[in-house]
Amino acid sequence: IKSKERQLAELLPGGPLHIARPFVDKKKFEFRFPPSPRCSQDVIELEGVAHGYKEAPLFSDIDLAIERGDRIAILGPNGAGKSTLLRLIMGREKPREGRAEITASNAVLQYFEQDQANVLPLEKTVMQTMEDASRDSDWVYEQLRALLGRFMFKDEKVNDKLATLSGGEKARVALCRMLLTPSNLLLLDEPTNHLDISAKEVLEEAIRHYEGTVVMVSHDRYFVSQTANTILALEDGKLIVYDGDYRSYMEQNERTQEKVEARYIPGLTRIQSAPKIEVQPQGEAMKETRKKNFGGKGGPSGNKNKGVKNAKRQGAGV
Repeated sequence: IKSKERQLAELLPGGPLHIARPFVDKKKFEFRFPPSPRCSQDVIELEGVAHGYKEAPLFSDIDLAIERGDRIAILGPNGAGKSTLLRLIMGREKPREGRAEITASNAVLQYFEQDQANVLPLEKTVMQTMEDASRDSDWVYEQLRALLGRFMFKDEKVNDKLATLSGGEKARVALCRMLLTPSNLLLLDEPTNHLDISAKEVLEEAIRHYEGTVVMVSHDRYFVSQTANTILALEDGKLIVYDGDYRSYMEQNERTQEKVEARYIPGLTRIQSAPKIEVQPQGEAMKETRKKNFGGKGGPSGNKNKGVKNAKRQGAGV
């Protein structure tokens, strides 16, 4: 009985297997990242990477190449080294063995980490920070207010100095600023931790249409299912590539599929495939009007080039 109660608890809100489908806002606010600067096809390479701390190895024998247009989610249990892998790619840490580097020519990187205190201008207000980020665009004050409102900065909250904000509020400011800044590579470490449903919807939509490459770590299964087109799983110290989105990952990973599907309770949301996005050539995206960039039809898209390669793969024909 206790075992069944535990299994039920895992599927209920707050449980590790619960996939909550957000309430759909009828007044949906759509947003697109600015057009991505052009970069080479090869973006990130890891070769013979092994890493760990003191006597505790995290992973080894990682060989991986990531290409332009991939939207990748790194999954694995706590302590598997997901955030560490992002830091190795960033160059914040050096691997014990092998090499990990961004190889793209003209790489324009944005890195979101959970502690934003060291990367934000704490002496400025929320609105001043957004105005600085949009200086080279034609954003107007009302548009900035609308975006900030979706990230829970309303009324006079936009005039608060960043130094007075909580850690979660700083994280939301950093994400808002990121949405205004042109880039072609996003590295995101738990980007939804401090977001409500409305803000998650904005971020999901923006990432699905992003022209560049995305590598993210997230425990938010619904967010991953709506944004990623390839799953990298850190399992028992190895990195395994699962071609396809999170639904495909579940189907390919028998252990995960059995754990989720066998315990499915009628009324809870099953994971579906990520929405399909029509791909628009990068050159065409540069011609988009400001109105379209703010949320009109035909915005730029992040298409999946079959770029993740060389790691151990899981799936048909692999």
